[in-house]
Parts: sequence; C-alpha cells; structure tokens
Amino acid sequence: MELSSGWLLLLFLSAPVWSVPIDRDGAQQAPKEEVQEENMDTGLYYDRYLREVIEVLETDPHFREKLQTANTEDIKNGRLSKELDLVSHHVRTRLDELKRQEVSRLRMLLKAKLDSTNTQSLQMDHASLLKQFEHLDPHNQNTFEAKDLELLISTATKDLENYDAERHDEFKRYEMLKEHERREYLKGLDQEKREKEEKRMLELKEKHRQHPKVNAPGSVAQLREVWEETDGLDPQEFNPKTFFKLHDTNEDGVLDEQELEALFTKELEKVYDPKNEEDDMMEMEEERLRMREHVMKNVDANKDRLVTLEEFLKSTEKKEFSNPKEWETLDTKQVYSEEELTRFEVELRDKEEELKRKAETLRQEQELLRERGKALEAQRREYQQAVLEMSQRQKDKQAAEVKPPVGPNGELQFLAQTHKPEEAKAPAEVQSHLPAEPPQNLPVHT
Repeated sequence: MELSSGWLLLLFLSAPVWSVPIDRDGAQQAPKEEVQEENMDTGLYYDRYLREVIEVLETDPHFREKLQTANTEDIKNGRLSKELDLVSHHVRTRLDELKRQEVSRLRMLLKAKLDSTNTQSLQMDHASLLKQFEHLDPHNQNTFEAKDLELLISTATKDLENYDAERHDEFKRYEMLKEHERREYLKGLDQEKREKEEKRMLELKEKHRQHPKVNAPGSVAQLREVWEETDGLDPQEFNPKTFFKLHDTNEDGVLDEQELEALFTKELEKVYDPKNEEDDMMEMEEERLRMREHVMKNVDANKDRLVTLEEFLKSTEKKEFSNPKEWETLDTKQVYSEEELTRFEVELRDKEEELKRKAETLRQEQELLRERGKALEAQRREYQQAVLEMSQRQKDKQAAEVKPPVGPNGELQFLAQTHKPEEAKAPAEVQSHLPAEPPQNLPVHT
C-alpha cells in the first residue's frame, strides 16, 4: 500500500514506487505494466510494527482523508492522533492485535537479553522492563490508543533524525575494519610477498580512481544526463518542471529521499561496478547517501526531508545549479584519521580478549559438564550392576528353596508318587456313605 507524503516526511518510509517507462523515441508516453518496488527498511528495530500500523490506519477512509490533508505540525504535535477515536471498530481491533503482538515480541527480546547476560528472570517485572521501549505505552499492553500512535510517531521521528549520522558512523567503522584487516594480512607475509601484495593493492586503488568525471548531484549537468540517458529525451529540450514530474514516481507532488537517490544511479555507475575487484559496493551506498544529503542541503528549504516543485524550481535559479563546485568522490577523501584507527584497533583487541575469556569460560563449563556426565554414567552403571546382582541373589534363593533331596553320594533322590493328586482320598464323611464291598466267597442262592 502506498504511504502518503506525511508519513514519508516523519517516518522515512519509502512508498512503493511505480515506474512509468519513458518513450525514448519522443512519442506520446504509453503506460505499461507497473512494477512495484520493495519498500526500504527504515532500520528501526520496530520497523515492521510501524509499517503494519500505518497500513491498517490507511484502510480507514476517515483517517486516510485526515492524513492526506494534515501538515507537518498536525502530525508532530499529536493532533492527528486524536482522530484515532473516530476510526472503525475493525480497524481498532486490528490495531489492538498488532500491539499485543509487538508487546509479546518485546517480551521475547527482553527474555533473550536477560538469558544472554545470565540474569535471573524468575521475578521479572515485564511492565517495568517494557518502559525502556518508547514507541508504545507500556502501562496498557492490550489495546492500541491515541497515546500509542502519538508515541510511535514521536519516537520514529526522533530515531530517524539520527539515521543518516548512524549510517555514516557505521561506514567509518567498516572502512577502519577493512584497513585493519589489510594491515594484519600484510603482517603475516614475508617481505617479498608483502611487497608484491602492496604493489597489487596500490594498482587496484589507482585503477578505481581512473573513472569519468562525476557531475555534482543536483546540478544542471547531472540532471541533463539523467534526462538524456535515463529518460531518453533530447538534452536541448531539458525542462526542470517536466523533469520533476517525471521523477515524482508516486505522483504525490514531492520528491522524497528515495526518489532523489534514484537520480544518482548514472553518476555512481561511472565509479562503481560490482564486477570489479577494486570497487566496493558499500562505498557506493555511502556515496549515494552523500549525494542525497548534498541535494537536500541546497534544495530542501524548510528541512522537511521532502522537495516540493517550488523548492526544486527555485534551486535551478541558483548559481550553484549551473556552475557547481567539482564533486569530490570518496576515493579522494579519508573518512577516518590515524588516531581514530588506533582507538578502533584497541577496541577490537579489547573485544577479542573479552571473547577469548568468554570462550574459555564456556570451555571450562563444557568440561565440567562432561565430567559430571561421566560421573553420572558411572553411577548409573553401578546402580544397574547392583540391580542385576540383587536379582540374581533372589533367583538363587528361590532355587535353593525347591532343591530336590540328595543321597549320601550327592545323587538326586526322587520319592515315589503313591497316588495322583486328583485321586486323593475322599473325606471321611463322604466315604462313610459309600456302599461296602461285597464279602468274598459267600454262597450264592439260587
């Protein structure tokens, strides 16, 4: 779903961009199948929650209408948040569900953090711990209220104001790590190989510097190049207003930061090629960020991180538009000092030592568990043997109780069985009623 310019302003969200092909033959533009590009992640740890809340809110016609007519101050001062009470029931229900999911996710993060630090969490107070997250109201963990929307907007605004600075710092650390690894690699080589490798690295560095001139971003030369090579139009017919409308890809009346960065692709391709060993794509993205900041500084008059048509046209009237200073690419700059690199390497060593200590602690704990496992296995075997012996003794005892008599020489003796069990004598009282046997040799009367 496309996000309005108000959200783009404060939340640095890139709306889906709809690419409209340009007729390079100068004929009338014919709209073709629209290709939707994937949204860029804001880098915030609550990015998904932020986006889902916005998408749900924009499904409500009333709120969407208010959002489209709201200005920067309406959003920043929280007046827009009050409109939450007027959204439909199913939207509020969905927002409640999103908040409960986010609270559940944060609880899992807290538990994982506590587990990783070996902190006992049996008496964990989730309500108190959730207070460290500023993008929602921790006192109400079940429903999404106006205060939640206000906190989400204010926190995202504050966090994203520092986003570019954090990206620059991250890139500096990346460059220092790369240099540290280069030096460590060279230290491990003998003199002959080290000299050969240093020469190869210098050649790659010099090869990277041999690129066409890069036009200053936002200058007439840079925009004309986009107009001609990307848009396929006659450079002699360059028109700033038409250029603006062509590159306002979501047609919201402003150029946001992502639409601006898309204009620098041709310039960046002069310097960076992913197929070349000497070209670093991380440096290319840092260069893109520098270009966007340069244009915003010169064009964005009200510092709202958006370029309106009026601001864009005014910038074309400045001297710098036609006669800008030569653009200095990153390969001409040192982004860190030797002192900063030294501090960074000390920090790396400290972290390595800490990791070694943790690894040794884990090894000792593993060894202790292994020894305990062996002891438990030995104990299990002892119990098993004791059970077997007890069972055997029981069997021997039972066998001794039914052992047949033996003779003087140890031979088995068997007693003759005088009658079968079933032929046992009947009880005396029964036998007394039986007829007596007839007398023997009595005379027979005829």
